[in-house]
Amino acid sequence: MKLVYVHIPFCSSICTYCDFCKLYYDKTLIKTYLKALELEIMNIYNGEPIRTIYIGGGTPSVLDMEDLKHLFEILKIFSCQNLEEYTIECNVEDIEEEKLKLFKNNGINRLSIGVQTFNPKFLKILGRNYTYESVSNAIEIAKEEEFTNISIDLIYGINGQTIDDLKTDLTKLLKLDIPHVSLYSLIIEPHTKLYINNFKDLDEDLNASMYEWINEILMDNGYNHYEISNYAKEGYESKHNLVYWHNEEYYGFGLSASSFIQNKRIDNTRSLNHYLEGSYKLNELELTKREMMENEMILGLRLTSGVNKNHFYSLYGKKIEDVFDLQNLLENKLLIDDGINIYIPSDKFFISNSILIEFID
Repeated sequence: MKLVYVHIPFCSSICTYCDFCKLYYDKTLIKTYLKALELEIMNIYNGEPIRTIYIGGGTPSVLDMEDLKHLFEILKIFSCQNLEEYTIECNVEDIEEEKLKLFKNNGINRLSIGVQTFNPKFLKILGRNYTYESVSNAIEIAKEEEFTNISIDLIYGINGQTIDDLKTDLTKLLKLDIPHVSLYSLIIEPHTKLYINNFKDLDEDLNASMYEWINEILMDNGYNHYEISNYAKEGYESKHNLVYWHNEEYYGFGLSASSFIQNKRIDNTRSLNHYLEGSYKLNELELTKREMMENEMILGLRLTSGVNKNHFYSLYGKKIEDVFDLQNLLENKLLIDDGINIYIPSDKFFISNSILIEFID
């Protein structure tokens, strides 16, 4: 066990594209939620040394100083002597000196900032409200507080967005001089505001062209494209997310959080009432060996390095090519087998979902 994810579902506003489990900020409700979170951790955590902690949401940074201090006291339950990466998600408007000092004093060494775009037109569509200048100022404040490991999220593929709009966002991104970027094509999920308002998807060909431009521009500027949607300067790959993609075990605490423990996938309830009553678990599925091998491929092939053949054999006692029929994928150059790793070539990343589905029995 290497990883802990903690879900803080509260937000000051609800973004139009977000389908994560979230609630409007409520001071009284936060206090009740944190008590329930502490009980869940105490009931389930078995004391293993933890390598990474990720506080996500929602918007964890929306909590005030009192509640943030309470949260960090709760998280001291974890055995953190070997902790390498401790991340908290932040909104631009929440980044200020007092909170950053609190983060630093409690071991946070990585900030993940939800930006999505710098274009006012598309910020409005996504339900965000800030300027490029406010983003730049927030990152400068973070750097002054000696946060060097900073990641930002961007969204592309918004209906109405052009290649020039994308290039402008990427130019502004590069000026921020941060070591990690996650770029996601907009997916209009059911039950989101965009879905309810019948917002349309961007043309697929234009979306693919945008992905190619992102790869070219970021890689030309020193970013390693290490996962389908993630780019990092050397040494700044997300250690937390690599645990997911390596199909290793992890704890998830909080409303809607997921865990992978002893070959079991466990999903927490999205019902706040159930969670506060101590009924944390929504469902639990014990995976077969076949399902474990499928997950190993589906998750590992998201990485540009792919799946190591020897590692797969050491885990499952079988060769990848003896478990899965790879012939058509290899012949059509949708997969590459270099003798050591099996991976998706970079020019096929945009259609990776159609490749990964081939590994589901």
